[in-house]
Amino acid sequence: MKCVQVTEVGSQVGFKMQVGDSLLKGMESAGARIVGIGCRGGGCGLCKIQILGGDFELGKMSSLHVSDSDRSLGYVLACRCFPKSDIAFKLIKKSIDFI
Repeated sequence: MKCVQVTEVGSQVGFKMQVGDSLLKGMESAGARIVGIGCRGGGCGLCKIQILGGDFELGKMSSLHVSDSDRSLGYVLACRCFPKSDIAFKLIKKSIDFI
């Protein structure tokens, strides 16, 4: 299966993940504790990030956490973002508690 490189630009943490997995699942599989983990279904907003570069597909996300204008600026939920190429992203806020 094809893999892509993912990099969080603030910390320079990087990892490889399989195409087809969500960005959140890729982080978990790589042991990269970068974002908070909640519902894993696009409803809680804990894993909100900003994509800075790369090609990806999006699943359904709560508009309470990611509005259309947010989306146009690259904001997504990692649990509903499916990278198709190498991805660079920025953490929106540091989460103190990881679930």
